[in-house]
This record gives sequence, C-alpha cells and structure tokens, in this order.
Amino acid sequence: MHDARDLVLARLPSGVPVRTTVHAYGEGRLVDGPDGPELDVPADGGPVVYAQAAQHGREVNGTAVLRRLHERLTGRDGDAPDAAPAGTLVAVPVADPLTFDRVSYTTPEPLDAVHSNMNRCWPGDADGTLHERMAARLWRFASAADAIVDLHTGSPAMLTHAVYMRDDAACRELAEAFGTDILLAEAAGDEADAEWSERGFAGKLRVAATREGIPTVTPELAHSREIVPEAVDAGVEGVIGVLRHEGILPGDPAPWDGTVARNHLGRVEAADSGLFTPERGLSVGDEIEAGDRLGVVHDPATFEPLQTAAADRDGIVYSIAREATVTAGATLVGVAERLAE
Repeated sequence: MHDARDLVLARLPSGVPVRTTVHAYGEGRLVDGPDGPELDVPADGGPVVYAQAAQHGREVNGTAVLRRLHERLTGRDGDAPDAAPAGTLVAVPVADPLTFDRVSYTTPEPLDAVHSNMNRCWPGDADGTLHERMAARLWRFASAADAIVDLHTGSPAMLTHAVYMRDDAACRELAEAFGTDILLAEAAGDEADAEWSERGFAGKLRVAATREGIPTVTPELAHSREIVPEAVDAGVEGVIGVLRHEGILPGDPAPWDGTVARNHLGRVEAADSGLFTPERGLSVGDEIEAGDRLGVVHDPATFEPLQTAAADRDGIVYSIAREATVTAGATLVGVAERLAE
C-alpha cells in the first residue's frame, strides 16, 4: 500500500546530489528506472493524483499536511487506516530541498541565476539550469497524474484559499473538492497569455499542468515558516476531498458552498518603500468597498506619510502585509473581487 524511494533531483557543482523522497500509496509502485525511481501503475490500477509541498522551502504547512496524510493512510496515527486506495497517490513532501534547508522562497543566485524560483520553470528541462532539472525530474511523476495538488502557504495574515484556472470545469471541480471557503480564479484564454507573460506565470506548475490537460489546484494554506494546526487540518481535509473526488478514496467530498473571486486583480501595492501600518481593525475576510482606507506607508526616518493605501474595487480582503517593512511594488493588501458565476 505504501512505497517510498530516494530521488536525486539534480547535483550541486561539488557533485553533492540534491535528494528528496517520493511516496506512493495504493495501487502504484515505485520501480527502479535508468534515472532513478519511476511510477508503475497496473493497467487497471485506477486514477493517479500527484501532490507536492515545499516548492518554496519556507512554506512548511504543506509538508506537515503530507505527513499527517501519510499517518492517516498507513494507520500510523493510531486509528485504522482509511479504505485501501482504489488508485494511486504520489506525494513529494519536499519538492525543493535547496530552499527548504534555507527556509527561503528562492535559491541563491550562484545556484540558479536564471530561475531562482522553482515555480517559474515547469515543466522543466533535463539539460537546463538547476531548478529546471529538478522540475523536469518531478514532472515525470506529475505528468503521469490525472489530477495535481500543489500545496503552498502564504503570509500569516492570509485567508486560506485555492487557486485554479478560470473557465476550466475540471480545475473548478478539483478546487471545490479541496473545499476552501474562497476560490480564486486565474485568468484563462487570451487574457491568461498576457497575464502570465507579464507576471512570469507561464512556468508555474499549475499553469504548465493545466495546459497539458491535467486538472490542477494550488491551495494557499496561509502561515509560512511555522506549522499551524488549523492550516494543516484544512490541507489534510482538502487532499482527502480531492482523493474522494477522483475516486481513489470512497465517499464524496463535502458539498462546497463558498465564494469565487478573481485572482491578482485587486492587489493594492506600495507606491514607495517604507513602513506599512494597516488600518486598525482590518482583517482577512473583511468585505470592503472601493475607496476604503486600508493603511498608510510612512518614511521610517522622517515619519512622513508616503502613501495612504485605498481599495480600488469592492471585494474580500484575503491578505494583509503584517511585516511592516515594505518595498515599492510590494503587495500591501490583497482584495479578491467576487465573480458572478
């Protein structure tokens, strides 16, 4: 029911291998291939779900989710395990060991000056930069899946949500199965091409996989750098919901009755660098209107107010910069604009 193998993702200049562990639960098995472990699923082995965490090393709640899920599926939590999976879950709890060891979002420039952020170079390149090689190695597992869950976390002051491609029914169903109260829809079609190019999103795992016809959801569980039980609980139940939706575990995901909003459009950015003080009482989940005051950026040395941040649209506050030091262009407050769908 459970199999685990050591996986070499790439090699450092010294020749030291960058290693992680890949797990398989259910019908599939990990077998030795010419370049390391590969997934072998019987012809009648059912669907495959690929889940990974810690693509950004400071986002540790996803790793805790997969550990808890491992305990649940194998009975190591003290309870009887769930019914044997009628399919396969492939899990990679530490997708990027380089950033994980540094508790960082990106790798240092000397390791990969082109793609310091691993989530900008999917599906990777076996002959490319360090992160491209790592992504290409994991892509062998991800591309064999029927659905993908790419677990992330955001800032401490972020509303837990899941991101999916708008107008893709399979991705929407996957996001609903994961079950967060708010879903953020990514641009699609011609609009997506322009947005992804502008923001460098084309190399995200979610985008690369969806373009290959693999439904993908990116949950943002909130709280980086620390394991928060509530975030982990939401992640475990979310992945279980996906496994039920795909038919790997028995039962149906809980009915979803939440809010769908547009991703990225409502970000209120810092016009200048300084210290940001959010408006007193502003909280994630708040309903706000265009023109509402959100906080002030001050010059820390002269105390001069540099910017009074205000919402440019109606919506739901889903993130707030509580780390007071901000740089020009940084997101101060994220506002999710509701979609009528």
